[in-house]
Amino acid sequence: MATCPRGCTPAVRLCQRLNRLKTLDDDMMATSLKRCLSTLDLTLLGVGGMVGSGLYVLTGTVAKDMVGPAVIISFIFAGIASLLAAFCYAEFGARIPKTGSAYMFTYVSVGEIWAFLIGWNVILENMIGGAAVARAWSGYLDSIFNHAIQNFTETHIMQWNVPFLAHYPDILAAGILVVASFFISFGVQVSSYLNHIFSTISMVVIVFILVFGFMLAEPANWSQKEGGFAPFGLSGILAGSATCFYAFVGFDVIASSSEEAKNPQKAVPIATAISLGLAATAYILVSTVLTLMVPWHTLDPNSALADAFFRRGYSWAGIIVAVGSICAMNTVLLCNLFSLPRIVYAMAEDGLFFSIFARVNPVTKVPVNAILVFGILMATMALIFDLEALVQFLSIGTLLAYTFVAASVIVLRFQPEKTSDKGTSSTSPNPNAEPSPAPSESQNITEDSGELKQYESFSDKLQLVERQKTEERRGVGQLKAFWEPYLGKLLGDCEPGEVVALCVLTLIVSSVSLCAVVEFGRNQLQLPLWSFTMLLVIFSLAFVVSMVLIWMHEPQTNSKTFQVPLVPLTPAISILFNVFLMLKLSYLTWIRFTVWIAIGLFVYFGYGIWHSKEGMREMHPKDMAARYVVLPSGSLVQTVQSVQPDGQVDSGHHITPSADSTSEEYAGKR
Repeated sequence: MATCPRGCTPAVRLCQRLNRLKTLDDDMMATSLKRCLSTLDLTLLGVGGMVGSGLYVLTGTVAKDMVGPAVIISFIFAGIASLLAAFCYAEFGARIPKTGSAYMFTYVSVGEIWAFLIGWNVILENMIGGAAVARAWSGYLDSIFNHAIQNFTETHIMQWNVPFLAHYPDILAAGILVVASFFISFGVQVSSYLNHIFSTISMVVIVFILVFGFMLAEPANWSQKEGGFAPFGLSGILAGSATCFYAFVGFDVIASSSEEAKNPQKAVPIATAISLGLAATAYILVSTVLTLMVPWHTLDPNSALADAFFRRGYSWAGIIVAVGSICAMNTVLLCNLFSLPRIVYAMAEDGLFFSIFARVNPVTKVPVNAILVFGILMATMALIFDLEALVQFLSIGTLLAYTFVAASVIVLRFQPEKTSDKGTSSTSPNPNAEPSPAPSESQNITEDSGELKQYESFSDKLQLVERQKTEERRGVGQLKAFWEPYLGKLLGDCEPGEVVALCVLTLIVSSVSLCAVVEFGRNQLQLPLWSFTMLLVIFSLAFVVSMVLIWMHEPQTNSKTFQVPLVPLTPAISILFNVFLMLKLSYLTWIRFTVWIAIGLFVYFGYGIWHSKEGMREMHPKDMAARYVVLPSGSLVQTVQSVQPDGQVDSGHHITPSADSTSEEYAGKR
């Protein structure tokens, strides 16, 4: 955060409060939750979050209405795009093993207000996602019994005709959510055990579908007689990719569970890669089998797989598929109910949300209040809202979270990492305070060669100050040495990471502008060709130049955890793809999104900003730091000053003083 000079206006102070960063604890593994999840547990959670209703419903819908048999290519494109976002989540989940997922990652790198809004939207996405899956689960089970449950409810209980609401209250969908919330409140091990059971059954059914389906495959279903492999062309494949992308959004449950993982530094990246690979393989192979079993234009969008086996004369196989689909939907429900309370807990723990949700049950080690309250809210949504109305609002918050996480990876990668003594953060991204050894009259400083050298005289201390100023220019977030002769005068005086942060902002703005021109330029805006081309060139150049400027700065290279490859290229492409998908959403979705954001801002300014733990840390600073100051008289003074949590300290060489140290003056001679 930038330093605020004395006498700054209230608006600047407010801006600083909104953009303050979260200070992490020294011991990143310390938690009030229970660390008991293995790599296998996290992998199955990820698989359960991705391989659900999408496999049994989405494949048939996309194949029939949008792509045809080329749905296979759509899933490949969507899997690659999801991998870019998954890389970013894996780096943060391993580096910052705290619950909260995208909310936590944004808080440590971008700022408080942005983190709150991301968390606020992820809460809504999980609630809608869980309610939508419960509705789909209920409808699928009802279809097996020839809609007997729906008919009974409409006849003997009630029905209504209200826009955006269901025709009847779905008691079955609400009931399964209440029961699932009850089981999850017993602890993370119970949740993991249930997920193991349902995921195993689901994967066994998928293997059955693949083996038996390939035995029934007829290559003629891909022939020109049936419309060919890609009847809707490249545009259909790309449109299908945008829809198929939503099949992979469940992998963030792994990052949400990192605070309960035994070894998150290794488990989170491995589980993310394996689960995404398994999910992508399952979607690609199942869509291949489905379009080879029956002609793509005859698929039933609501229950494509089960219906395909029924039509081939194997009704018993259709029943097995139906059982597998219900188990798969159960895993998605569990993942939604698992990750949602943990995001709420993380926000409440930081003081940005109501403190009642930060309470952890001492026996089960889970946030029971958050589980039960939001489980009931999710059940209420499933009870009264129509499935179509729920799905329309799905995904915008997820895409926004993916965008901010990708941007946070770049920001944090090019910020100096602060390591300090007890009482301060060891992994805070704050760039304004550099670590240094404990003070004494004889300072032991580690040289680049790895040897220890004693600095006792004033001249030695002065050389130390000058040498570290020189090294600071080559530090993380500063221009690389090769580029300093060319850009040093223009960018050399900027704070570490400051140029990168501005470039990331330019990257996002240029991505939004470029995608808006591509999406709306020729049709809705009626732009002439020369204007359309000029805008494309301008925004593309801004995008590329921003990436190049970021690349010209020194990144962190000493991390012992997983790091996203090819930064800033990988997260930049992820940002571009996410923004493009967001602009594909309907205007009604954006209206609902705006209303939800307005409610979130009301909650934040009414409660969060006043109860923020970081705000309280600013009011009661406990950390102290010391620095050498060269005075005109030729002496070197070591002074002590408070260090604000947001890093508002002057530049210079900082060291941590002993408890009884206040100031020491070193003359030219001892």
